[in-house]
Amino acid sequence: MGTLVGHVLPGLAFLALGLWHLFNNIKLFCLRPNTFCSSIWFPVSKIRYLELYFIMFSSSASISMELFVGPRKHHPFDSDGTIPSNHLHNFEHSSISMSILVYAVLALVLDRARLRAEASEGITNLAAAAAFSQELLLFHFHSTDHVGVEGQYHLILQLIIFVSLLTTLMGIALPKSFLVSLVRSSSVAFQGVWFIFLGYMLYTPSLIPKGCFIHDEDGHQLVKCSTDEALHRAKSLVNLEFSWLFVINTICVVTLYLILDRNYGGKIEYSSLTTNYQRGQYDEEQQHFETQKMGFVQMDKLVDHGDKM
Repeated sequence: MGTLVGHVLPGLAFLALGLWHLFNNIKLFCLRPNTFCSSIWFPVSKIRYLELYFIMFSSSASISMELFVGPRKHHPFDSDGTIPSNHLHNFEHSSISMSILVYAVLALVLDRARLRAEASEGITNLAAAAAFSQELLLFHFHSTDHVGVEGQYHLILQLIIFVSLLTTLMGIALPKSFLVSLVRSSSVAFQGVWFIFLGYMLYTPSLIPKGCFIHDEDGHQLVKCSTDEALHRAKSLVNLEFSWLFVINTICVVTLYLILDRNYGGKIEYSSLTTNYQRGQYDEEQQHFETQKMGFVQMDKLVDHGDKM
């Protein structure tokens, strides 16, 4: 991180993962609304652990970029083996990626161990919550002082991460809640959107707010504003950008739900209605048959009584 590419690439990974979860959770709910049970990751038919492999690859690539590819010396240490101040943020970012990598590995191990379903899902959710906790903690206590415009972007980012953390923990107690899984999936996707947006808005000179400029400080690019009025305006623009993106995100999630419900839920509902209709016809026929049967029985009794007379 700390560059345009460093924000866009992780953002694309979060966005892809969030969309994948949104698709699977909505599809699963449309197909099985009464027996819906969410999962923190979804297997693929041909390659069961494709999602986990994707997370492992992305996390490993991020760690390599932060610790070995990004630094000028291709390692983050000083000549005496200590960690220099200008590379503390590299270790923080790589620690976030490492916690996500650990989650993916644990999820794979737990699935192969074939433990009881409830225990396996709960522990996997806990591992994912630990990764989100690590991400939130390191962004909140970042060694790079996020002040000004950059600080406003990262403050909102922490809010989105907190939603992902909270809904992941809620998923342990409420695994059958579709709304919890929907909010969690959309928050992960929105993390990706915000990472991408943050990268472009902070590291593209033409997109810097009026009265502000990009300043290079110890190899780290920061957005500075010339006056307090310009800073206040820039922060207000960040809030507006978040609100606009939040509305767009909500519209996209609801639209995706409607599309998938039409493709998957409509067939199930039509089948259910047909079954109920046929069941109603069957009940009416049975009732009519029983009525006729009772009539025949009574007629037989009358005939027998007449014969005796």
